[in-house]
This record gives sequence, structure tokens and C-alpha cells, in this order.
Amino acid sequence: MRLLVFVLSLCISQLNAQYTSGVSRPDSTITKIVDESDLSVKYANTIKAEDLKQHLDTLASDAFEGRETGTVGIDKAAAYLSNYFGSLDLPQIGDESTYFQKVQITFTRGSSSEMFVNGNRFKHLWDYLSFPGRNKNLPKFTTDEITFLGYGIDDPRYSDYRGVDVKDKVIMIYDGEPVDQDSMSIITKSKNLSHWSNNPTNKLIAARNNGVKLVLIIEDDIKGELSRNRSKLLGGSMALGDESQFKKPYANSVAISTNIAKEIMGTNLEEVIKIRDKIKSKGKAKRKVLKSKLEFEQNITRSLLEGVNVLGFIEGSTKKEEIVVVSAHFDHVGKTGDDIFNGANDNASGTSTVLEIAEAFAEAKKNGHGPKRSILCLLVSGEEKGLLGSAYYADKPIFPLDNTVVDINVDMVGRSDVKYAEDPDYIYVIGSDRLSTDLHKINESVNQKYTQLTLDYTYNAESDPNRYYYRSDHYNFAEKGIPAIFFFNGTHADYHRPSDTAEKINFEQMKKTGQLIFHTAWELANRDARIQVDVNTKKPKKISP
Repeated sequence: MRLLVFVLSLCISQLNAQYTSGVSRPDSTITKIVDESDLSVKYANTIKAEDLKQHLDTLASDAFEGRETGTVGIDKAAAYLSNYFGSLDLPQIGDESTYFQKVQITFTRGSSSEMFVNGNRFKHLWDYLSFPGRNKNLPKFTTDEITFLGYGIDDPRYSDYRGVDVKDKVIMIYDGEPVDQDSMSIITKSKNLSHWSNNPTNKLIAARNNGVKLVLIIEDDIKGELSRNRSKLLGGSMALGDESQFKKPYANSVAISTNIAKEIMGTNLEEVIKIRDKIKSKGKAKRKVLKSKLEFEQNITRSLLEGVNVLGFIEGSTKKEEIVVVSAHFDHVGKTGDDIFNGANDNASGTSTVLEIAEAFAEAKKNGHGPKRSILCLLVSGEEKGLLGSAYYADKPIFPLDNTVVDINVDMVGRSDVKYAEDPDYIYVIGSDRLSTDLHKINESVNQKYTQLTLDYTYNAESDPNRYYYRSDHYNFAEKGIPAIFFFNGTHADYHRPSDTAEKINFEQMKKTGQLIFHTAWELANRDARIQVDVNTKKPKKISP
């Protein structure tokens, strides 16, 4: 999942927002509505455990090879989903009159890199790290000097570049920015660090603007940096659109260990440290040309892939221009060697749930009881690569976002976490009151009337360290100001492991969750008034890439 780091300042009415974070238990003294004269009950009952199992067993089978975006396995999954929508006689509203919305994705990975300093070979992914998304191919070259350039900052308040020519040269810099002994930034004159620390790519832009050939960034904890960025460094990264030609305004760069830095500094080690300390104490830039032989090359591969979102559309009646989106991602992480990551819970479970919800609405429409508003069952790819499929839809929607009422998102249902190991009749609800108090009240109300699950809002708390609100596909709608609600059963020991398999799914639990989601969607699609965005919001302030 994508780990976005945002500060979101929101308020409800006159109070600072403290989003619902407790547990809401239904009043068991009130009898659930089960009479099928209530159409919501009638069509929710078409969601059956055995049908969910059939879908999930297929999607999470070895034949689909872990459904990784850009592979044959996910193509098979997309074909299964589109065939199912076809069996429901849903209209083909996608590209070229299909059930698909094509999504262009660029896959980037580092294929090889070599570094020698003074004849000593240093190992990529051990002694130094080259981030593929920040680099382009750099043919083998040799240099006999490296310029130590402080912190690599080029700012009107402090510049390491002023008065120095580093065109086509290699520079070595420290991470971060100079701060004095009182932790005051030399640049901001306060304890708040500048954008040179908050966004390290700013240094790569400055280096590119000054013609630098390669930036060596001293990283004190190279093993920790590898651990924190393992997937980017080992598995590559994906981005929306055609980025097969590297167009980012960055100089090539690598993070180097202190061992490499010491080898480069050689007998100048103490002098370089004194220069660094003087920069901190005096706030004045200083540099040092180091006579050290560096041989380096790196090869980056970029390939253009074509993923798809799969679209199941049930047209509404009297308010058909307004759209209720029900979403889930159908991709997973593929396979490694002989190990297949089947992704039964993540997220064949959510995908199967949406298929059954589509069938329920299609059956209602067939019987002349179709919803007032239109339903779009949106199954997206690329979630595991950074919420890419839903981001693509939000940027290039099939239906105008102004007409999109809500997104109801389903990710990882049908298994209990440790907290609810003995009580599967629960669901974590995230985001319901972030933008619309109507949405929150409606979900609570239909749950009390029809399903009576425990609704746990623990992960909805503003202070939730897991930040799940930002980590699944609903967020791409919420970021556009569209109310979104996310249903989730929590994590477990099999998360992103080959052991996330179909036999561990509780299909009765899945059915109950699916029925709650259907009841909520049914109410949202059929109520007279469209739900309102009534939570006052400030635009999210991005503070880190």
C-alpha cells in the first residue's frame, strides 16, 4: 500500500476534528429486519457464502499466479471479472466498448551497478544504494577527484554551490541540513527544518541545475535505509503514465555508507569533519576537493505496462446521473520463485464481495427494482504498487467526479484479527465521518436495522499510527473531496505471505460484511437527498514525498 505522509487538518462544526475512534455495538434488544418485503433485505440475501467462496477460490488459485500488476496472472483475473460482469448482462462502458479501463503504468528497476573506490569494490545493496526511480542509466566512467560539497544545498539563505564549478563532476554531501548545537537550522533560523531536509529530491534538482554528474550522499545507517526501502530497491517501482524516458529533473545519485565515505576522504577525514562542524557553527559553506579514484556505472530499466480497471455498471433510474462507487483492488504481489502469493484475503475477498454486490444490484434492476442512482462496481489494479488504478480512475473518471456521490471500498474481509478472534461479527470502519456526517449515520443506521455487526472505528482515529485511511483505494476519492468509507477486518500473520490462502477465509463472516455493504450502498443509492460534504476541511498539506 501506498504510505503517504500528509497532515490533514479537519474540523467538524466548531470543534477540532476528533474522528470517531471507539467501538459501536448494536442494540441487540431491537430485532433485525429480515422480511424480504423490504427490498434491501431481498437483494442482500442474494449475497451467499457459497457464491463468495466460488469467486474467491478461483481468484486465489495458483492459476492466477498471485495477480501481480503487469503479469499474465492479473490478465487472467481481469478476464474472469469481465466475463462475470458479462454474465450479468451489464453494459460495456469501458474503453472500446469493453469492461476495461486501460491504465498505463511504467515499471522501473535497477538492473545492475558497479562501484570501485581506489581499486576497492563496494557492493550495491550492501555498501551503497541506487534508487531506480531517481536515476537514469549512467555508462561506466572514471574520475580522479570528488568534491566534498557540504550538504548540497543551493538556497538564497545558504548555498554550497555559490562560487564553485561542479559541472560534470562528482560531489559528496551529507544528508539533511546544517543545524547548530542548539538544534537551530542555519537556513530557517528555527528548530523547524527546511524543505532541503523534508524532501531530499530538492538536492538532486539543485545538483542537476548545477551540472553535477553524480551525487554521493553519506548515509549513516545504510542497512536501515535498505530495510526501509527494500521493495523499491529490490522489486522496483511503478508509476502512472509513460515514464519510459527519464524526465525528472534529478542528477544521478547514490546513498553511500560511511565506509565508502571514509575511503574517499582518506587522509583528509579529520579535515572534512572540521569543515562540516564549521559549517554548522558559522553557517558558511565550505568545500574540499578530494583526490580519490572512483569507477562507477549503473543500468536502470524502464518498461511500459498496460494494466486495467474492470467496470461493472448498473444504471440508475430517476437519479441515474449520480454515481455510487463500490470499489476493491483485485491485484496482489505475484510470486517469488516457486512461492505464489495467492492473496486470498488481500484482496480476492474484497473483489469477490464486490462481484456479489454487483449481482445483487443487477438482479434488483432485472426485477424492476433498480436503484435510483447508478452503481459503479470498480475493480482496480495497481493498488499494491501505490494505489495506481484508483488514482488513474480519479484523474480520468468514466463519470464526472462532481456526480460521484460516494466511494465504498472493501479491502481484506473474511478473516478475524487477534482482537476479534472469538467474535467474527465485526468490521473495522474507516473514513465514514471524515467528509460527511450523513455517510457515518447511514452506515450506523443500516447496520442496526439489518446486520448488527460490531463497528470498530479504532483505525479511523486521526492519531492511528497505521494510517489506513491513506492506504487503500478509497483515499484517491476522498482526496478529491468525495465522501468515502472503507471496510476492513484487520491484519494477520499471513499478510503479504504465500500463506494467505483460501481455506483460511470465513465465508459466513464475509457474507455478513458484504450484506452490510450492500445495505449501505442501497440506502445511498435510493434515498431522496444526496449525502452532503458537511465536514469543514482544509486542503491536505503534503510534507513529505
